[in-house]
Amino acid sequence: MTPEAALAALEAGADAERAAGMAAYHKAPRRYLGVTNGEIDLRVAEWRAALDVPGRVALADGLWRTDVHEAMVAAAKLLIQARIPDDGPVWRLIASWAPGFDAWAVADSAASAGERRLAADPARLDEVEGWTNSENMWTRRAALTFTLHLAKGRFAPPEQRERVLGWAAGYAADREWFIQKAVAWWLRTLSKRDPERVRAFLAAHGEAMKAFARKEAGKYL
Repeated sequence: MTPEAALAALEAGADAERAAGMAAYHKAPRRYLGVTNGEIDLRVAEWRAALDVPGRVALADGLWRTDVHEAMVAAAKLLIQARIPDDGPVWRLIASWAPGFDAWAVADSAASAGERRLAADPARLDEVEGWTNSENMWTRRAALTFTLHLAKGRFAPPEQRERVLGWAAGYAADREWFIQKAVAWWLRTLSKRDPERVRAFLAAHGEAMKAFARKEAGKYL
């Protein structure tokens, strides 16, 4: 399966009216096909079944480079897998996308694949920490979306969770709406497991956050 053939398969399900709506909604200046998530999932399932891991990496790389919304989402979905032997090439490809993130949908699709690779090798958090200083808001945000598993997991190592909470504290005064939303999302998720830690975070940093983010972070407290 070549990237060209995969893109052609996605294009077969194109819907011009839906594509126009998606372009207006997502706003990132790229091509939209108007293909549904369900159709993308069906295509990805076919490709995954036909390819080994190196083949999936090669196809994902090619699809991401098309700068077509649905192809980029499909690229990330191709790499979502809990256990992958010798997953270094998978992680390197996903991490290489982060500096160019420019919209939430493609970035969050990549995060779904990336958080599994971070769970497999937490040493990769060192690389993710570098994203927190990026000039690209979407890359800074990815440091939280890629580590959401640490807020969800009952058995997440406390030192890893605290490390990410330190990044979130550094974001508390960041005025970007999507950064504030990501901080709130992380805290809200954690509050289901450790409400007292979230209360402590809000007591220390809540005043620096935007009101909507404070409210959302404490939704389940």
